[in-house]
Amino acid sequence: MTTENVLAPGGPLAGVTVLDLTSYLAGPYGCALLADLGADVIKVEAPEGDMLRRYPSTLEGESRAFVGANRGKRAIVINLKDEAGRDAFYRLVERADVLVQNFRPSVPARLKIDYATLRDRNPRLIYFALTGYGDGGPLCDQPGFDQVLQTMTGIAAFQGAATGSPPQVVVGSIVDYYASALTALGITAALHHRARTGEGQYVSTSLLRTALTMQACRFVWTHREPREVNRELTPGRTAGIHPTKAGYLYISAHTERFWQALCEILEVPELAHDRRYDTMRKRADRADELLPRIHAALARRTALEWEALMAGRVPSAAARPIEDLFDHPQVLAEGLVETLEHPTLGSYRTITRPMHFANTPGGSPKGAPALGQHTESVLIEHGVAPDDIAELRRRGAIG
Repeated sequence: MTTENVLAPGGPLAGVTVLDLTSYLAGPYGCALLADLGADVIKVEAPEGDMLRRYPSTLEGESRAFVGANRGKRAIVINLKDEAGRDAFYRLVERADVLVQNFRPSVPARLKIDYATLRDRNPRLIYFALTGYGDGGPLCDQPGFDQVLQTMTGIAAFQGAATGSPPQVVVGSIVDYYASALTALGITAALHHRARTGEGQYVSTSLLRTALTMQACRFVWTHREPREVNRELTPGRTAGIHPTKAGYLYISAHTERFWQALCEILEVPELAHDRRYDTMRKRADRADELLPRIHAALARRTALEWEALMAGRVPSAAARPIEDLFDHPQVLAEGLVETLEHPTLGSYRTITRPMHFANTPGGSPKGAPALGQHTESVLIEHGVAPDDIAELRRRGAIG
């Protein structure tokens, strides 16, 4: 384990060293979550860098997605296709606690970084593989991407059906982000197991597994049901985003208490006492009758005005752009925004730790690293002599 930690002492994963060989979004953000918890995450990139660095962005010389998904890490460049570079990498493996990679299943053995090879060098290593479709099966060696898996697993079909349109991908890489959470969860569980037994192990998940896991309420089919049934959890069209005098408002008045309060606030008390609408099912069945009256009432005020009136009585929110959240009083009260430094961007504001630990809070995360920013310091820390580092650099094994 290394003595230098990206976070200040005290994070619950302080002292844990993670080698992050992942690229794109799901794996890198899963490792960023570990960094948030205090782990020393060393991002190991090929000379060309993580592909996410090259994604189009309005930031000058950097990808917004990369910056957002890689906070709190140190970054080194090692060419794993070069034997000398791979030997230097093995030095890191011998002292690491966790390795995370998202190669297709056939690639690690070809690079000589598969679990069997690395386990011989470090039996306590927790080796986490994040793939598109899993370790086996007919699709295992196909590249997997969030939007592809959304389309394959019914998410896009449900999203389109909800708006009466063809299948639509949910923007925001929801499968990737949930896979990130499962990655961090799986690794922390494996660390707990190792603390009790001393055993490292191979752990894996996939975007396919993730996409189905996040649809647990839909992915239920009893032996008595036909193929085509309503699998969506919907409280009726009265729950949703509605137009107002200015802006849009989400309302979730699915319980009787919320429905009664909504009718009172909208000044349509007759709807609250109408037996045709006194259950969620009835309101769903008669949405075509209810929505015009609800929309007419909402047209009297703006979304922000209605949000203030409904606060504490009806679950609701005015539709905001994400920029508003940087200064939202609730976000600030929870300390969710942190100002970080970046080697080329300068300072920027971003999300901080995803959860609060009362006894092991840790420190604030660092900004995302530049390509190869910490190569020399990390290798020296792992016992590679300066002259050897110079030779590795000369032959292109590191960057």
